Amino acid sequence: MKFLKKFSFLTLVALLGITENVMAQNDIKNEDFNPVNTGVTTLSITPDARGSGMGNLGAATDPDVNAQFWNPSKYPFTYSRGAVAVSYTPWLRKIVNDIFLADVTGYWKPGNNDIQAISASFRYFSLGEFTADSDNPDVAVQTINPYEFAIDFGYSRKLSEKFSVALVLRYILSDLSFDNTLSGESNTAASAFSFDASAYYVTYPMVGRNECQFAWGVDISNIGTKVSYDHGATYAYLPTNLRLGAQFMFPVADYNTLSFGLDLNKLLVPTMPRQKDYDMDTLEGQTEYEEAREKWENMSPITGIFKSFTDAPGGFSEELKELGVSIGAEYAYNQQFFARMGYNYENAMKGGRSYFTFGAGFSLNVVQLDASYMLATAQSSPLDQTLRFTLSFDMEGLGDLFGKKRR
Repeated sequence: MKFLKKFSFLTLVALLGITENVMAQNDIKNEDFNPVNTGVTTLSITPDARGSGMGNLGAATDPDVNAQFWNPSKYPFTYSRGAVAVSYTPWLRKIVNDIFLADVTGYWKPGNNDIQAISASFRYFSLGEFTADSDNPDVAVQTINPYEFAIDFGYSRKLSEKFSVALVLRYILSDLSFDNTLSGESNTAASAFSFDASAYYVTYPMVGRNECQFAWGVDISNIGTKVSYDHGATYAYLPTNLRLGAQFMFPVADYNTLSFGLDLNKLLVPTMPRQKDYDMDTLEGQTEYEEAREKWENMSPITGIFKSFTDAPGGFSEELKELGVSIGAEYAYNQQFFARMGYNYENAMKGGRSYFTFGAGFSLNVVQLDASYMLATAQSSPLDQTLRFTLSFDMEGLGDLFGKKRR
């Protein structure tokens, strides 16, 4: 049985994350192309329109309902006691029209104080419907509906008036299962558990006569077990990621504020050994490579986190190339109208996913609508012109609104 081109191509694109890697490899045309490989790469896709509109940053941005993905430590500093957001992203729409990411996120501050918050989110990534055909008329056609989802719960708490921490627990399922009736090969659904740990600090310095806001945040996400799609024969690391960010917000006039943010990202995943770094023409070189490959495959995720800072074949200079950079700005008028823009950079040797983003938002009473647009630096990128939409609801405001109506 052979799968249609749509299945084989998009499985690699959406789940192994090689679309722009291949593009970047064609651009640089050398053997130094060495991206960090992980499984369940959809966990790294930005779900909300606000963060994506600012170049994919959010570690230290002004707290909002979508902090679960960026830095859940921000929740105790939100203005409302609770909120829910629904986000939708048509994915790879330049190629197909049935792949999408949907996300629901919410939080609530229990009790009568702003010291703590509980939060949860559910994200679902659908790869659409794929059909397998066969040259053998006696073999039944197989329809496949691969998908991935993650559900998580978090708890955040202030440790002081300016500092907070959070912990998130997550369950992940990646179902790419299929059976090849001719070859006997099959893939199984893969599952994993992970957790996030984060911290957030905010202060309000005086610049001239204006009170400004400065914040920094750190979030380590997807620390957890490996995943396997072939009955445990091989395993892939989760996309464990370190995100460091800072933001400065200041007033520019009455009811007008402007903020600038910066995020740095690094995958805390060990780099896979490459044959080019060994003398494969000799038995000794082949043995060294096989030993390095076996060591990499058997390494625990926790060991891999620490190893990821020093294992790049090119040394410290290559480690620096593994840093992704996001910069962005947001203009707000009376917390009702928002305009955003940003830039995300990834070194071509580590994937080359670089793009500009633009976004806007409008808030009316207890409802806010945000949208973002991605403009890739490479016209051949399948992520070019990606749109995101987020609809948020202030649950405390809704409660007050309906309470007033009942009275």
